[in-house]
Amino acid sequence: MPPDAVPGTPSVRLRLDLAYDGTDFAGWARQPGLRSVQGVLEDALATVLRTAARDEAAPRLVVAGRTDAGVHARGQVAHVDVTAVAWAAAGGRGGRSSEDALVARLGGLLPDDLVVRRVAVAPAGFDARFSALRRRYAYRVCDDPAGRDPLHRASVLWHRRRLDVAAMDAAAGELVGLHDFAAFCKPREGATTIRRLERFGWERPPDGPDAGLVVAAVQADAFCHSMVRALVGASLAVGEGRRPVGWPAGLLASRSRAGGAAVVAAHGLTLEEVGYPDDDALAARADATRARRGAHEVGPQPGAAPAGTGAAPGGCC
Repeated sequence: MPPDAVPGTPSVRLRLDLAYDGTDFAGWARQPGLRSVQGVLEDALATVLRTAARDEAAPRLVVAGRTDAGVHARGQVAHVDVTAVAWAAAGGRGGRSSEDALVARLGGLLPDDLVVRRVAVAPAGFDARFSALRRRYAYRVCDDPAGRDPLHRASVLWHRRRLDVAAMDAAAGELVGLHDFAAFCKPREGATTIRRLERFGWERPPDGPDAGLVVAAVQADAFCHSMVRALVGASLAVGEGRRPVGWPAGLLASRSRAGGAAVVAAHGLTLEEVGYPDDDALAARADATRARRGAHEVGPQPGAAPAGTGAAPGGCC
């Protein structure tokens, strides 16, 4: 039975694929008195599924990666457990499936800056957060006045100085791998900063929607708080020529935020994709991820979290 299900009540787990413009949201997580993605979407689900009319608990979403205020998402994933009664009531008319009907009804209720693109009954063992293999983000920068587009001002960071993308890419490559990223993370009590950075690189795409921009691709099994934006901040220092190519790697080795990289603005960051294993491996992946990371994964390190400590994956960036 899904963790959020009411004992004795048949339930259905739904996977939601969604996108949002984070400009006017106070991040993903519901917060009293603030407009959040979670709050807006859960309220819309409660209305569409009419949970209050049946005295059911309000829908509770579990997300693949919590995003900070101002961060956007193109490939966010969440799951929600609903009763079988609520799911049956969501059924479409005229042969339309419950999945398509729910997408359409949410589309008529949600604001324009939040879109649920797809709803599907989740396969057995699926957990949006713990089953995920990786999260991929992009950070977009414009350093060319001729390419500066006011229509993209809410999703692209304007940088006044021309950047050396080759130097930034070389510096980024030295950070890939399993490391303690304490120098690039805001500390949280009891949480490890050990992460496996699978991909980090910079390019200036010659064509496509990002042509002319300076774009970072950042992918990891999970991220700790502010990690992506701190990595970008270190890269920009190298790209401006203020720091040598080896400086970010030196920060990494220091495991200290003292004198470290600036955390850049949130609006240039977009969650592009969340990757999952094949359906038959979802439950095993979730079980493995719930086992907390420990310092033993990379050997004893000064200042590292004690073995067995750790934070759940999918934190904000």
